[in-house]
Amino acid sequence: QVQLVESGGGLVQPGGSLRLSCAASGSIFSINAMRWYRQAPGKQRELVAVISSGGTTNYADSVKGRFTISRDVAEKTVYLFMNSLKPEDTAVYYCNIHATTTFYVVQDYWGQGTQVTVSS
Repeated sequence: QVQLVESGGGLVQPGGSLRLSCAASGSIFSINAMRWYRQAPGKQRELVAVISSGGTTNYADSVKGRFTISRDVAEKTVYLFMNSLKPEDTAVYYCNIHATTTFYVVQDYWGQGTQVTVSS
């Protein structure tokens, strides 16, 4: 079994910053990619940022220059640093990992989601 535990969401004023964390644990042999998605009310879930096993990062156009994804390989943790937050960043944020387990099962795993609300 693989578990992802997210933390760091909350309420922040426009222009503020937050850091999200997502720690993976369980029967993980290797992590191929780590991603952050978000879903706003009434909208589809969208990919926000991804970091590959080699450390390459990519971002949605809407967050480029404001968000940074990083990871701690040893701790199997992925972070999302969010700066210059806007009301339109309000959403539930989900972490996702594409991993190979110790049983050689390859699939995606999801965190429980954490609410980010940007409002004055």
